[in-house]
Amino acid sequence: MIRKTSFIIILAMILSCRNDKPSAKLITDQVNSENSVQINKDKNTIRERFSPPNGYTWVDEKSDSFGYFIENFNLKPYGSQILKYDGTPISTQSLHQAVFDIDTGNKDLQQCADAVIRLRAEYLFKTKKLDDIKFHFTNGDLVSWNDYKNGVRAFVNGNIVSFRKTAPFDDSYQNFKNYLILIFNYAGTISLYKETKPITENSDLKTGVILITPGSPGHVVFISGVCQNKEGEKLFLLSEGFTPAQSIHLLSNPFNKNISPWYNLDINTPETKTARYIFKPTNFRSF
Repeated sequence: MIRKTSFIIILAMILSCRNDKPSAKLITDQVNSENSVQINKDKNTIRERFSPPNGYTWVDEKSDSFGYFIENFNLKPYGSQILKYDGTPISTQSLHQAVFDIDTGNKDLQQCADAVIRLRAEYLFKTKKLDDIKFHFTNGDLVSWNDYKNGVRAFVNGNIVSFRKTAPFDDSYQNFKNYLILIFNYAGTISLYKETKPITENSDLKTGVILITPGSPGHVVFISGVCQNKEGEKLFLLSEGFTPAQSIHLLSNPFNKNISPWYNLDINTPETKTARYIFKPTNFRSF
């Protein structure tokens, strides 16, 4: 069966995070240069490597949750550089505290929204929630892993995209990665925004929630750890991909070095400053 839809390919590429840029606005409201956070440099997961600030403890995630998957994802050795898709280091290496141990690919595809999609898809693949592996193109088409593994492929002819079965069944991990390359080509912050739900209470902020500005330019980061004190106040770790395609990394907090890399987040604040981007307005969403 053939599905066809009007689709301006160039527009889809523009509206993805291909054009994401760090905010040009420089932030200078750094608080204290001393750091109360213990970093266990010999540990290899987010939860093990980053101790909470004094008075805080880690908030536990359910063992089958997306949050647990992120917090326990393997990291590269402490001090690893952020590398672009071509293997060269990015120019700024002072704004991250960890690099996720996952490939970027050899094309300029796995950028900000793609990094979130990659981790979400890897989680669903690992936990065998295969029916949930489906993402939208920017134009609105929903493309599922189930269709792709059964041989359905996208064909572009000018401004028209057709979907038809042309390949044999293949549920291998390599074919799963091929599926993601297709998604990375035609998805972005706009499609990711539309397929997530708004967070309306601070109490709902948890690992796996995204902070997103959809559009062109646009950007997205994701919560990668949560800690809490006895008063119920929470702090958060943030991670991201970026443009050009580069290592997924955990951000430092240059605005409050006393608790870096932890951040104080509030859904009601008009803007949220992260190490490499200012989100205005603040817009948290979840899968």
